[in-house]
Amino acid sequence: MKPTPVHKRLGVQAGDKAFEYLMATMRPSLKLWDYFINWEKVFRNTRQIEIQLNIWNFLLGKENFDREFDVLLRQHPEIVMAIPSLVVRDGAASRHFSVISSLADISAGELLFDFSKPANTPESRAAALTFVKGTGLVRLFQKNGVKNLVDYVLGVEAGLDSNGRKNRSGTSMETVVRGLIAKAAASQQFDFIEQANQSAIYQRWGITVPVDKHTRRYDFAVSDGKKLVIIETNFYGGGGSKLKATAGEYKGLSHLLTSQGFEFVWVTDGAGWETTRLPFREAFDEIDHVWNLKLLGEGCLDTLF
Repeated sequence: MKPTPVHKRLGVQAGDKAFEYLMATMRPSLKLWDYFINWEKVFRNTRQIEIQLNIWNFLLGKENFDREFDVLLRQHPEIVMAIPSLVVRDGAASRHFSVISSLADISAGELLFDFSKPANTPESRAAALTFVKGTGLVRLFQKNGVKNLVDYVLGVEAGLDSNGRKNRSGTSMETVVRGLIAKAAASQQFDFIEQANQSAIYQRWGITVPVDKHTRRYDFAVSDGKKLVIIETNFYGGGGSKLKATAGEYKGLSHLLTSQGFEFVWVTDGAGWETTRLPFREAFDEIDHVWNLKLLGEGCLDTLF
């Protein structure tokens, strides 16, 4: 670890004191406003099928559901494509499915329901009705069901979005680091690239940076046109075996970059590092610049330029 003027100002120039300061100032969590629910995405996903959902609202409270269902699909066969959005799915990977299988009868095997195209045939309309009744979606349309299918889908989307929280800490970390880098870039008059691969760095500054694998994209590349600083970021709110592997990966990446005359900065944060102190300390001792958000915010990046 190389001390910076910021470390000197804080009275933690090197060794144990610098490491303990780093650990003591780790954040327990990193929750930006969209950590809870990304409402922009929720409304965007709902808006894509809002017209179809409003047409489906015609069936709410209808007495002869089967007959009205067939009449509605005859006039608007395209609305069948919105049916998958009425089913509470199990996560982002299944968000856009349009062909659904169901084991309706174990002796008969699986049934396939294709909602990828309009229901222009009696068979496709009958299959859609079978699905709606078999899954229980028909209860949404009954008198004691929902009042508006648009509102119902908004609720479904909000619930699905909350399931994605575990993936947001990394994105939030990049958002916070980007803001701090942009602030430093404005005051120090240097440039930066996000998700920078070897080609993008060369095109921007004419600098050929080494990579440890051909798919490598650095979180941030920062340069004043002469000096290049590579920055990788992550956040770990909890422990796990991945942290040890990450520490080892960045030790190797640091050696690769610094051996070619470039600066490498690892900005990491999170209470998860308390569970992996020894591997993290080994990486801290071997990598020139290991900072958390506190140190980055104190101006450590400025001192490299």
